[in-house]
Amino acid sequence: MNSKRDILTGFLVGLIANTIGTLLYILLFSDLSIADTWNAAVEQEHVGSLLALGAILNLLAFFGFLRIRRDNRAKGVLMATVLTALVILYYKLN
Repeated sequence: MNSKRDILTGFLVGLIANTIGTLLYILLFSDLSIADTWNAAVEQEHVGSLLALGAILNLLAFFGFLRIRRDNRAKGVLMATVLTALVILYYKLN
């Protein structure tokens, strides 16, 4: 039971890290607001790239959990990263 909770915790950390990474990228490298940048990414079909850049923070979470020997939480972060990859694939194919 505890391992399922750790995996869920890692999954949530992965989603939050991806969201923060995406927002951080927008704030640092875009002159537009967050909403305008997102809308421009949707119009120009660059949502996948934006999400991929945001997923870089998942590396920190993943290796951080491995370093402190929280393997199940690292698995959760990996699952969140795979989910992000599937979302990117969806946007690339449409």
